[in-house]
Amino acid sequence: MADDSAMMRQIVASSLTRAGVEVVGSATNGDEALAVCERERPDALMLDLTMPGLDGIGVLRTLRAQGRSDMPVIVVSAFSPAHGARAVDALAEGAFDLVAKPAVGESLSDFAAALVAKVEAATSRRRARRTAGSERVNSSLTDAGLRRPSPSRRALASRTARVVLIATSTGGPRALAELLPGLPGRLGAGTLIVQHMPPGFTRSLAARLDQGAKLTVREAAGGEVLDPTVALLAPGGKHMRVLPDGRTNLTEEPEIGALRPRADLTIQDAAKVFGERTLLVVMTGMGNDGLAGAREVKRHGGRILVEAESTCTVYGMPRAVNDAKLADAVLPLSELAQAISEEAA
Repeated sequence: MADDSAMMRQIVASSLTRAGVEVVGSATNGDEALAVCERERPDALMLDLTMPGLDGIGVLRTLRAQGRSDMPVIVVSAFSPAHGARAVDALAEGAFDLVAKPAVGESLSDFAAALVAKVEAATSRRRARRTAGSERVNSSLTDAGLRRPSPSRRALASRTARVVLIATSTGGPRALAELLPGLPGRLGAGTLIVQHMPPGFTRSLAARLDQGAKLTVREAAGGEVLDPTVALLAPGGKHMRVLPDGRTNLTEEPEIGALRPRADLTIQDAAKVFGERTLLVVMTGMGNDGLAGAREVKRHGGRILVEAESTCTVYGMPRAVNDAKLADAVLPLSELAQAISEEAA
């Protein structure tokens, strides 16, 4: 654990220890953290972004330069909307996920539960990658393949183009940064993205994704009409709904499964509005958000693509859809952009 606060180091260490996680070392700055990692070779690193000397971003860059990016790093830091860009930078530099330090008056038990869940997910994924050398693909999906659009279908794109829905969580920012540059500047009838993030971070994420994408990527404000040239990102802390007229609507309804935004809500709304013109893409992430939405997509005749286990940071959300036999195709991240482009036309 690298953090400049002795009290926070103790809280993190005790939280992990109570959960049965062995804490092998502690550090007060980035250089010490790198030294502990070299000596102890831990399965995961808890990292603050703000430290004397080498900061958290510097540690992430050094680990990557040393070829040690396989060790998951969970950033435990004080975040605020004003510093959302730093959180997004950390994810772009290879951080596995983020956990916000509890503010005064906030529950330590909630913080501990979130921290332990992400440590378990990170270490489980690392162990799986050490022992599994092949991706898990349902053979019936392989046989089904993708439905390739015919020239006549492309000619009718203005009337039959699909609305693209992308749902992702842990590992999503990096996956989106790889996916979006491969998509065309006009995609289907419009694109909606739900990425699980706390309030204040999604605007920075949208700005970063926009830099590398041909589509215009921006945080949804509510009331937008879907546009083939625009990808709208659900803002952290709000559910992105789709109204019967196809416009977006942001709400502060209660969290579902500790999530707001919840991808299921966006997907279910879109499936009811757009029916068979719905294309759902479920990418890396913990949990099963997207599963209920996927059922609604199939009920209305839409199509579903999921990311293959081999390229997922966490094979949770895609696994839930795949195991329910709802996916039309399972594809590695490198092949998703082309598939989406063809399916959405």
